[in-house]
Amino acid sequence: MKSRFRTLGLVLALIGMGFVVAGGVAYLKTQEGYRALQAFSEAENVTLSYNDDGQLIDRGTTEGADAIMTLLTEDWDYPVVGSDLDPNDPLVNTATEYMFQMATISYHILHGTQTIVLDEPVEYNGELFAAGTYEFEVDGRYWTDFDRQHPIEGPARSQAWSGTAHGLIGELGVGTVTHTAIQMGLALAALLGGVGFLAMVAGFGLMWAAGRKDDFASTDAVPDFVPADFDKSVRT
Repeated sequence: MKSRFRTLGLVLALIGMGFVVAGGVAYLKTQEGYRALQAFSEAENVTLSYNDDGQLIDRGTTEGADAIMTLLTEDWDYPVVGSDLDPNDPLVNTATEYMFQMATISYHILHGTQTIVLDEPVEYNGELFAAGTYEFEVDGRYWTDFDRQHPIEGPARSQAWSGTAHGLIGELGVGTVTHTAIQMGLALAALLGGVGFLAMVAGFGLMWAAGRKDDFASTDAVPDFVPADFDKSVRT
């Protein structure tokens, strides 16, 4: 029986070692990911703006940053991590910072005004649009909210949600997903390491327990015969 427990303990210990090694590999990969993301962020050199009190600002005001944060947290329902927003490290290199920068670009597009010039009159759905200059309010419209055949809305959509805007948003989205994936990888590494450590402790514990002598075993010799007076005592 003891040999079986020792074998089981050895198997558990080996399995635990495998989990610990896997956790170590996962941890090393996350560190490689962090270094690559940091290098990429430094190359882009995109930073957030803070005032002297350490508050986020946009175009010089905290009100602007608050409006962007409202878009991010309420309209997009993004779980902002406050510790990611560090005034001492304004470089955009965390998931929250990438998302805030994405929200900044989107906010100014959604609340911007586009100037459209018609060189000649255009009729659309029975309405005549004379040649001239028009100021079109985006008014919270996303790409799919425009009437692309409309002589004013169509060009306004292309100007507001330009290829550059889509490219920047897509790039920021990649940064967000990358940082989030690295965090998940770090959690996985911790999980693998924890399971492996517990399995190793259990395995070595079984081996240790199986190798000990029974502390409660009797030290008195058990006679291999029946005393002569035993039969008499039973009968009386």
